[in-house]
Amino acid sequence: MKYLYYLYQLVIALPILLVVTVITTTVTTVGSLCGFAKFWAFYPARVWSWLMIRVLLLPVHIEGKENIDSKTSYVFVPNHQGYFDIFLIYAFLGNPFRWMMKKSLRKMPLIGKACEAGGQIFVDKSGPKAIQRTYAEARNILQGGISLVVFPEGSRTFTGHMGIFKKGAFQLADELQLPVAPITLNGPFDVLPRTAKTPFINWAPLSITFHPAIYPKGKGKEYEQATMEEAYKAVMAGLPKERQGYVKNEDQ
Repeated sequence: MKYLYYLYQLVIALPILLVVTVITTTVTTVGSLCGFAKFWAFYPARVWSWLMIRVLLLPVHIEGKENIDSKTSYVFVPNHQGYFDIFLIYAFLGNPFRWMMKKSLRKMPLIGKACEAGGQIFVDKSGPKAIQRTYAEARNILQGGISLVVFPEGSRTFTGHMGIFKKGAFQLADELQLPVAPITLNGPFDVLPRTAKTPFINWAPLSITFHPAIYPKGKGKEYEQATMEEAYKAVMAGLPKERQGYVKNEDQ
């Protein structure tokens, strides 16, 4: 069965998804450059991500969507299991948002250009001033009524377990007094783990759990730390028992 699925990926899924990717990145880039990036940077990618998951025949379970208000700006903080995290969030979150992503992703063919045109935030860690510019850009987006998605672990897991959370997303939320919305992703590590030795996708169920948002109770480092700890516990609790517990990532 596994090899039939691999054959399906090569003969049917890959050609479809390559065409869809080219169309999506082109539409996103041209549409964003022409104006109203709030629409073009989100909705084409949402359709693209939904098609990626459906064409690959991956089942999805969604839980807690009632915890998210479509009219509220959030700082979303999901765990980072693999590349399919991106498709899950785009396809099923629903709230227009921007990513805070690694600067190196700007170099990806087609996708990097589309992300740049759509106003995604590339994290520049070359020095303190560059980091401050990144945060300033994120502040402008959040104040404009759009949400932000940040992987607070900073990198994909090697084991399926969570690493530590870094403070950047929580500092922004604290400064702007915005709610932090924890998200637990399950399955992307099984579908395409970071340690995969082949480009083939493994069939596995995916799930996305939206936990209740954590609203500001005050301002300052004490509240920022408390929010980060509460968010970490919420995301961790949504993982299966065999993947709960902290495991250090080599590149954190």
